Amino acid sequence: MAQDLKDQLASLKIDRSADPAELGRGRLWIAVLLVVAVAGGLAYFFLRPRAIAVRTATVEESAVQAGEASVLNASGYVTARRQATVSSKVTGKVAEVLLEEGMRVEEGQVLARLDNRQASLELNLAQAQLVSAERALDETQVNLDRARKDFTRSAELAKGGVSSQSALDLAQAESEGLAARLVRQRGDVEVARSGVAIARQALDDTVIRAPFAGVAISKDAQPGEMVSPVSAGGGFTRTGISTIVDMSSLEIEVDVNEAYLQRVVPGQRVRATLDAYPDDPFAAHVITIIPSADRDKATVQVRIGFDRLEPRILPDMGVKVAFLSDEKSAGEENGEAARRVVRIPRAAVRGASGSESVWVVDSQGRLERRAVRVAAGAGDPAEVTAGLAAGEKVVVEGPATLVAGDLVREAAAE
Repeated sequence: MAQDLKDQLASLKIDRSADPAELGRGRLWIAVLLVVAVAGGLAYFFLRPRAIAVRTATVEESAVQAGEASVLNASGYVTARRQATVSSKVTGKVAEVLLEEGMRVEEGQVLARLDNRQASLELNLAQAQLVSAERALDETQVNLDRARKDFTRSAELAKGGVSSQSALDLAQAESEGLAARLVRQRGDVEVARSGVAIARQALDDTVIRAPFAGVAISKDAQPGEMVSPVSAGGGFTRTGISTIVDMSSLEIEVDVNEAYLQRVVPGQRVRATLDAYPDDPFAAHVITIIPSADRDKATVQVRIGFDRLEPRILPDMGVKVAFLSDEKSAGEENGEAARRVVRIPRAAVRGASGSESVWVVDSQGRLERRAVRVAAGAGDPAEVTAGLAAGEKVVVEGPATLVAGDLVREAAAE
């Protein structure tokens, strides 16, 4: 029994005969393996392919009525041919404003009034000066009539030898002097009347009226503010009371690339689609082509008129237009009601005309460069006639270093 206990205790003893060098090498290899594993993990973490942030858009498909084959697309804005910022002819303080935004006004309607106390006093002064001048004229007329009678009497007395020649000369001089004074005072009366007219006009200028019938789209001044026809006062003086727009003069202005200008002619039918009502296009027509080109943008401005104006059409609305061909489309000849068109944001299209392409994002988030065919025109969105299908995603905004196969992700919204 004692022998067994000794054997067990002996087995628990550390074998000091093992080589220390071999033990050190084993531990070294373990440390090396751990370092390699950690380095590999870090290298994979930092060098693994990362998704590039891009902004994408989904390809949309919509229906277009048959027979409305577009030969050119463009974008522009609704503008008013008759629009005015109404101001005063004189500098003054606003006493009251009689309009609000959206109010319909008639020609000559009072929009605002300025403080007219000074103008009223000046009119009263001018009228008083006119009355004084007229009374002085009447007085001179009475004196002239008396002087002429005295001259006639002196002439008769001098002829009879009763009065001297000097008395006759004095009477004649007084009569002629009063006649000259009468002429001058008649001129003074006319000057006074002109002064009254000027003062009355100055008083009338404190009343601001609508130059034409329209709708007020802004209210630019409040009672108590100074208003002037010119900018003054270090920016504290208003230069307008309100902006009036004649809604019957609304039309569309678009810039057409001069390379496609030959596709536009006056009177041509146009399909106008307001950004606010994308599913309800308006019939329109080309009014005229402005005979001047913009050398910086290489575009020519085209005026387009609505066939029928509606209250929902407002100034400065964004609009996309399609210039239509008079020829029947294939869909109309086949009796089809409509055709399907694919549209993408213009920013997604890369390359020059005739060699356009887009970056398509597949289901795995990888990029694919795909050639497309885009309809002529500078409209936004662009109409793609070949190369894309509805529902696909295309890159609208991303770095210039994109290559096929890159892994991308949707950029976070700002």
